[in-house]
Amino acid sequence: MRNQYTVTIVDEELLTFSVNENVEYDKIAPAGQVIADSDNFAFVYLCDVGDNYAYIRFEQPVWHVLLQALVQQQNPTVQINDASIVLRHFFEELQMLVYNIEGNGNYGDTFVSAVEQAFERILTDAV
Repeated sequence: MRNQYTVTIVDEELLTFSVNENVEYDKIAPAGQVIADSDNFAFVYLCDVGDNYAYIRFEQPVWHVLLQALVQQQNPTVQINDASIVLRHFFEELQMLVYNIEGNGNYGDTFVSAVEQAFERILTDAV
């Protein structure tokens, strides 16, 4: 069984997000993997939760903060209740995924276009 949690921005400078739901954070372990949900325009960080897993969703309105994570080459933090969890390998995973999405119609043209626009600074710097 999987649970899905959508983040909101808490502090753009510190790359901190929040999950505004009651979650048993002591059972959440960052899995270190980011995937794309191209149908719903989100990047999803995977977490282990005991015998289950959870998705932490980063939808399009927060992508500008994800861009800052890439620019600063830092992993963001998620606040869950009173705990802060560093999302290990987030920076590397997201960077690799954004480069893979660029020009790749398998993700759907609309999603590709949105990613290319949101992460243009990173994609331009890579050239």
